Amino acid sequence: MDVIVGLGNPGQRYRRHRHNIGYDVIDALAGRHGIPVRRQEFEAVCGAGRVGAHAVLLAKPQTFMNASGEAVVPLVRRYLRRHELLVVVHDDIDLPLGKLRLKEQGGDAGHRGIRSITQCLQSDKYLRLRLGIGRPPRQEDVIDYVLSPFSSEEADARQVMIDEAVEKLEDLLNRTETLMGGNTTTT
Repeated sequence: MDVIVGLGNPGQRYRRHRHNIGYDVIDALAGRHGIPVRRQEFEAVCGAGRVGAHAVLLAKPQTFMNASGEAVVPLVRRYLRRHELLVVVHDDIDLPLGKLRLKEQGGDAGHRGIRSITQCLQSDKYLRLRLGIGRPPRQEDVIDYVLSPFSSEEADARQVMIDEAVEKLEDLLNRTETLMGGNTTTT
């Protein structure tokens, strides 16, 4: 079973904020494939199901962003085997609004959720689907920016990005199932 984790902060206060775009993608993917994401497991809300022929666990950590690794590591230990995927979906201020990028491994680029996961896993070898939210305008504080909702002018770009992220995840799962043959991870 592959594990797809969308990063965000728990609670209604942060709903639809830039930092919670990972949660939004998990909700959209779950809705499209009829996977209820309601079960509390470790420190995450999870749902198991299928994306096409592929078994997946969808998860939204219920720790705050900076402690995401505490929620992700127990799920990885329980569900991932040697050739399965861990994909972390998260916001990225270094990409323009609406731009997506799949990254295989590497540094955290200042993203504290990614830093926490890497530290707790003691490895940077997992996939990240980075979702561009752009940089804050006019010297606005980065923390205030990521913890604010998308503007009404950004709503369409936000929804297109969520839809594209769902398609990217579906494609990734289909490609890896076809290309892996159970032996290697390809992106």
